This record gives sequence, C-alpha cells and structure tokens, in this order.
Amino acid sequence: MVTTDNGGTAATTSLRKPLLRFRVAAFVTGLGLLGLVAVMILRYGFDNPEPSAVFSPIHGVVYMVYLVLAVDLGLKARWSIRGTLGVLLAGCVPLLSFVAERAVTRRVESGRRL
Repeated sequence: MVTTDNGGTAATTSLRKPLLRFRVAAFVTGLGLLGLVAVMILRYGFDNPEPSAVFSPIHGVVYMVYLVLAVDLGLKARWSIRGTLGVLLAGCVPLLSFVAERAVTRRVESGRRL
C-alpha cells in the first residue's frame, strides 16, 4: 500500500468518510436498540403498546440505514463475507453495535481487513 505523510495509508484515507458514516450509524443504532428495549419493557411489562407502535418503525428504518452503511464500508474496505455478516448482526444485539464500532474503527484505521 502507498503510505501518506501522516502515517496512514492511501486506502485508510479513502475510507475516512465511509468509516465516519458507519460510526455514526452504529452509535445511533446502539441507542435505538436501547430505546427499543425500553419500549418493549413498557409494552409487555406495563401493558402500554403506544410507545412501541411509534418507536419500532423508526428503529427499523435506522437499522436499515446501518445495514446499508455497513455493507458500503465492507465493500470499500474489502471485508470478508463472514466479517461483514458479523458487523451486520452486531446491530441486532443491544450494546454490541458499540463494541463492533470500536473493533471496526481500530481495524480500518490500522489498514487491516475484517
């Protein structure tokens, strides 16, 4: 790979914007999952379905955006299919999207594939 004068690689530099978009999406998805847990507790624990009826579709759209941005980064960073699927599934488990975001960021910034 070609090295730039700031110590990064040209490939890492070209991934800066897709990585930032993915990081934002992973953070928002993680918060959305925590919110979804809260509204599910309200729905099934306290018999209050209204918050769930509003929040669940919003969370679905946020997760679809996460999927698109994760696949975009995966294609540009040339991740393996297994690594890409792992990142996509991380958006389904509360708190795991935060962990995946950190791991992906470290690997992309160091120029390693997933």
